[in-house]
Amino acid sequence: MNAFFNPAQATAGERGLDQLNAAVLYGGCSSEAEVSCVTGQAVFEALRECSLAGRGPKSVRAIELDREVRWKVRGENGELQTFLKQLAGIDICFLALHGGDGEDGHAQGLLAAAGVTFTGSSLGAASASMDKEFSRLVAESAGLSVADGVLVDRERWNAEEERAFLPLLQRSPSGVCVKPRRGGSSVGVVHGRASEEIADAVLAILEDGDDALIESWTEGIEVACAVLGNRRGDPRSLMPVEIRPHAGRFFDYDEKYSASGADEFCPPISIDTETCSVIGERALAIHRALGCDGYSRSDFIIPASAAAASEPVFLELNSLPGLTPRSLLPLAAAEAGLDFGSLCLGILAAGLQKDELYR
Repeated sequence: MNAFFNPAQATAGERGLDQLNAAVLYGGCSSEAEVSCVTGQAVFEALRECSLAGRGPKSVRAIELDREVRWKVRGENGELQTFLKQLAGIDICFLALHGGDGEDGHAQGLLAAAGVTFTGSSLGAASASMDKEFSRLVAESAGLSVADGVLVDRERWNAEEERAFLPLLQRSPSGVCVKPRRGGSSVGVVHGRASEEIADAVLAILEDGDDALIESWTEGIEVACAVLGNRRGDPRSLMPVEIRPHAGRFFDYDEKYSASGADEFCPPISIDTETCSVIGERALAIHRALGCDGYSRSDFIIPASAAAASEPVFLELNSLPGLTPRSLLPLAAAEAGLDFGSLCLGILAAGLQKDELYR
C-alpha cells in the first residue's frame, strides 16, 4: 500500500501560492457544461476561502465560458480575443472544464500557445485520454486488461451496418456497452443486449459526429481510482472508490450526479487490500503511459468471475475528473486526509511544477 498518496505531500506543494493570481475556467459548449459549472464554482469557492485564510493564491477570478458560443466568456461581447484578454495578469488557470474543447486538448493547446500556465495534463495527454479507442490501445501496451471491443465509424457502418458488431455481441453473454469514442459523464452510453437497440445507439453516436466504441459488458464491481501528481514527479494513487449503482442501472449520468444516485464507498467494502493495491498500480501505470499530469481518475471493473477477481478491466481515464459534491476524487482525497481546499491547492501546485519540470 506504500504507493498510495500521503497528505503530507500536498502541504509542501502549497508554498509560494500566495504570490499568484489564479483563474478558474469552467462552462463551455460541451454536453458536460452543467457539471463543469458545478465543478468550477466549487473550486472557485474553495480557492477563495484558502486565499482569505492566507494559504492560497493572492487572488482568484472565476471565468465562465458561454454554453452556446465557442470561447465566448459569459457576459462579454467578444469571443476568442476577449477570452484571452481575461487571462491578462493571471499566473495560473485552474481548468474546471469537462468534455469537448476543455478536455480533448483544444483548451490546453490554446493556453499553451498563449503562454498561460494551467492545471492538469498537456494537449497530447488530454487528447489521448479523451480518445477511448486510443487509450484502450495504450492501456493494453502498458499491461492492463481491457474488454473485448470493436470501433465503428461512419465508413464501417455504411459498409457493414449490424454486421460490424454482431460477432462481438455473440461473444458477449451479458450484452455490450456502446459509448462515444470521445465523450464523458456517460453521456450517450447504452448497455444493450438486442441488436436493434445497439444499432440505434451506434447511429445516435454517428449522427452526433463521433465514432462508436462497442465493448463486451463485464459483470462485476465498478471502481474508480484517482492519481495525484505529475508523471515526471512522484505521482501517487488514492484509495479506490467502490461504486454501487441502483439495481438494474449502471453508472450513468443520473447515477453519477443525482443526489439520489449510486452509493459510493471509500475504502471499498467488497474488495480486499491486495486488489486495492493492484487497482492503484494499474491507475498509476495508465496515468504515466498516457502522459498525464496533475491528476487523473481511471475507471475499472473487477470481474465477477473468481479466476479474474484480482485483475481489473480498464474502462477509461478522465484527465479532468469532476470536483463536484458528488464526485469521486474529493471522496478519495478526504479518505486520505486531504480536505477539498487542500486538494485544489495541490492541483494548482502540480500545475506550476509541471511547467518547471518540462522547460
